[in-house]
Amino acid sequence: MTALIEARGLTLAYDSPGHRALALDGVDLTIERDESLAIVGESGSGKTTLGMAIGRLLPGEARREAGDLLVEGRSVFDMTAADLRALRRDKLGFVFQNPMASLDPTMRVGKQVALALGGRGDVAELLARVELPNPERVARSFPHQLSGGMAQRVVVAMAIARAPFAVIADEPTASLDASVRHRVMDTLGRLRAETRASLVILSHDLRMVARHAERVAVMYAGRPVELGPVAQVLNEPAHPYTRALMRAGAGGERPGERPEPIPGSPTTLSARGASCAFAPRCAMRRPVCAIVRPESRSIAGRQVACHFAEAILAEEPTVEETNS
Repeated sequence: MTALIEARGLTLAYDSPGHRALALDGVDLTIERDESLAIVGESGSGKTTLGMAIGRLLPGEARREAGDLLVEGRSVFDMTAADLRALRRDKLGFVFQNPMASLDPTMRVGKQVALALGGRGDVAELLARVELPNPERVARSFPHQLSGGMAQRVVVAMAIARAPFAVIADEPTASLDASVRHRVMDTLGRLRAETRASLVILSHDLRMVARHAERVAVMYAGRPVELGPVAQVLNEPAHPYTRALMRAGAGGERPGERPEPIPGSPTTLSARGASCAFAPRCAMRRPVCAIVRPESRSIAGRQVACHFAEAILAEEPTVEETNS
């Protein structure tokens, strides 16, 4: 059976005068129908580039160097402009970080939702589905008259207006107050279940991911370094970077503990990595990490790109032990 969305060795670079950055470094990833997948990592890890590539919503300086990205078996890079418009309009929904940037400030909300529906449904009914109180009043409002949480619910409504087969949510709650984040994500998750759409969450919020995703892909330097069931990956990480992300994430520490920041800065590559990109920041590195690129392989029910994943799962060594 053909995967809904599939990246095959996808390599993308951003080129600008005097600068080149490899955003995706040979990504292999599938997204099945009716599943929720989270793509996580620090800023610059490639998660947003990968998510936006699904609809070919990439900036002009982005250049594909190798591989492909298929939606329902068709390459998005081979689609005509008309095909891409139809894909984005009818089969994909997008929820971005800043809802106010997604809405036209000069147009009433109801008209924007009606355009998203394309005559296929009732505006007030759709706004009620995303649990907006008094949907008729919301429809008469301009975006600036709504709170951030209400505006994001409008964006969610527009994203699912034509019953897409996949919704890509890029940091969908990052700009919202903590009090409304869970409610917005619960609404998005409920709608996904009702429509049987796939949900792709691009985020750095691991607690939110643990609650709303079934699988997780941990990205570093443009490639997934760990991919598997969310509970398995986050509870028993097999890659040092996943472990470091868990320790750095505020909110999961025990009383008296503090989050542990990851030393150093995220790696930016200009060409395909010939070694482990995380090695300069890794307390568990060995000489081989600096000279041999770890390829992704199946270990304990997940894919991991680390030379020492089995040892990490078998025993969690201390920093002193690994540096001795």
